[in-house]
Amino acid sequence: MTRRGLFVPPFDALSEPSVCAELARDAEAAGWDGFFVWDHLLYSEPVRAIADPWIVCAAVAMATERIQFGPMVTPLSRRRTHVLARQAVSLDRLSQGRLVLGFGLGDDGPLGELSSFGDETDARTRARLLDEGLDLLRGLLTGEPVDGPGLARTVQFLPTPARPGGIPIWVGGRYPNLAPLRRAARHNGAFVISIPAPEDLATVRTVLADARPSGMAPPEVIIEVPAGEDPGPWVTAGATWVLTRIGPYEIDLEKVRRAVRDGP
Repeated sequence: MTRRGLFVPPFDALSEPSVCAELARDAEAAGWDGFFVWDHLLYSEPVRAIADPWIVCAAVAMATERIQFGPMVTPLSRRRTHVLARQAVSLDRLSQGRLVLGFGLGDDGPLGELSSFGDETDARTRARLLDEGLDLLRGLLTGEPVDGPGLARTVQFLPTPARPGGIPIWVGGRYPNLAPLRRAARHNGAFVISIPAPEDLATVRTVLADARPSGMAPPEVIIEVPAGEDPGPWVTAGATWVLTRIGPYEIDLEKVRRAVRDGP
């Protein structure tokens, strides 16, 4: 079964957490399965106002009962993994097990989203930090004692997530870069950004299958399409989630509300 979600930049007209919470409530009522929020500190013009995705996610959690949600995607290299682990479990428990975590390398963008704040800009270094962070995060989310690189001593984080089996982790990357797909194969989902056509999902599925650890369930295959595009060909090609992208520029709130209420 393919699930349908919304891919929402909390920018400008959507930069009020209460507005996103209202949209998520409407999305749930209209039959959408997910509400996923972009994670940016800066974005290209003409975007001006930007909301924090974690605060938005908390608002969404409180406004809904069924829909899945989460940040999509967070550059883990600019986060403190142990702090993020605490935030993630709290959000998951607040929502009774509906959080999904999306991670990726991020990029500096036209406004220096990384370099402006002294964050790491080298892609290889960010990839290493992402892998290390994901390993640590997964360990902390188990509730078991964790020891390893970056820790001064053995630590144990409780409580554990509410979702049976733990919080799903999706890894994002731009097609045709295959390294993010190989990384995603070790987790729960591959969010494939900027994939040109449904037939390219055959390559995605092959890479994921070849890189998947033995005994691990196949990861979700997530793609995003602009509002108004027919998801049918992507469903036929094997996407397990199709996210409808809102904006990101010159967002008309009333048009967004109508699109959300029209349903998937």
